[in-house]
Amino acid sequence: MSDARKRRFAWPNRLYVRIYLAMIVSLVVAGLLVATAWRWNADYRQIGPSLESFAAIAADVLPPATASNEEQQAALQRWQSRMRADLTLYSADRQLIAAVGKPLPPLDEAQSASGWLGGGPPVFAVRLPDDRWLVAERPGRRRPPPFNFATTLALIGLAIGIGSYPIVRRITRRLERLQTSVEALGAGQLSTRIAVEGNDEVASLASSFNRSAARIEALVDAQKALLANASHELRSPLARIRMAVELTASDAQPALRDELKRNIAELDQLIDEILLASRLDATADTVQAFLPVDMTALVAEECARVDAELDAESIEVPGDARLLRRMVRNLLENARRYGNGTPITVRLAKITDNRIALQVCDGGPGVPLTERENIFAPFYRLSGASEREGGVGLGLSLVRQIARRHGGEVICTDRGVQSGSCFEVSLPA
Repeated sequence: MSDARKRRFAWPNRLYVRIYLAMIVSLVVAGLLVATAWRWNADYRQIGPSLESFAAIAADVLPPATASNEEQQAALQRWQSRMRADLTLYSADRQLIAAVGKPLPPLDEAQSASGWLGGGPPVFAVRLPDDRWLVAERPGRRRPPPFNFATTLALIGLAIGIGSYPIVRRITRRLERLQTSVEALGAGQLSTRIAVEGNDEVASLASSFNRSAARIEALVDAQKALLANASHELRSPLARIRMAVELTASDAQPALRDELKRNIAELDQLIDEILLASRLDATADTVQAFLPVDMTALVAEECARVDAELDAESIEVPGDARLLRRMVRNLLENARRYGNGTPITVRLAKITDNRIALQVCDGGPGVPLTERENIFAPFYRLSGASEREGGVGLGLSLVRQIARRHGGEVICTDRGVQSGSCFEVSLPA
């Protein structure tokens, strides 16, 4: 690893370090907030031992219960000047004796022991040894906590969750974009790239992805160009061979001449289909503006060429007329080649308001269920198929490419109780 990359991946930039530090900071903040909340609430709730001490001091400071109200009022005022607290004194039968400071809530009849008046801070009631009651408001704390302890903990958790969300989301958002790009590349969009953000492992992964995608795209483009150029260059020697065969036709044996012509025709078909497949692959990512195509007329022309039976509705589809014609022709040629001379039936109809179906059926031996997907692979032939039947194994592959290029699909099915096979193409109407 170069020095630049080593500096780039210094430990503060490592993703696991950032996540670990975020967890530590969150725990520290949570601990401080919980401790503060606990102290805040405990100061108001837990007063049992302190009230006992307060009652003992009050009994020493205040005159006895037999003293006059004036004496008790004067003693309460002297004590209030030192405590700086609001005080109210009640007799054993809960009658008001004296009060200093601001008015406090009256003594509750249900109050039977020292504690907070009304069940909560800041006013508390103390029962003196002689059964008198002293009501006071705790100095320095005029307001109770706005929330109880459980609510405070919930708010702390919510605050930490909201605060940590941007950190987590920033990491996962980049991973989601990377995942989307990987899926797009896997779907064939070789020009896909992803923006590199930051200096951590995710950024390094994005850079590696971009380099790999660029190499894959270059290799595929080179392979397509090589295949297209090679196929094009084969046209010239093929034309010379055809001319030589024509010149020597009178001297050659008829069987040999026919075999040469068949081989030349098969090679010419192979080159033509390879060129078309290469063009379809090369323009797979481009957006093409389709024009309305009279599918009924197109299918009728092709059926007339091979004497196929046609049952068709009047249908137009958006598409490339040249490619759609090639798709129909390949299906009909496949039915003629492997139908063993049986009648070819073609049906063109709407299956929904926005979908149409083209069905081409023959009465041949049919396609085994396990092979109905394999036959759409390039250069795939069924076991036992003879080369003399013609075909190079690209016809059905081109049918699927063209159908998908138009937003459709093609499948192979059987004819139910009848022998043979059917190829059904569905396209947007």
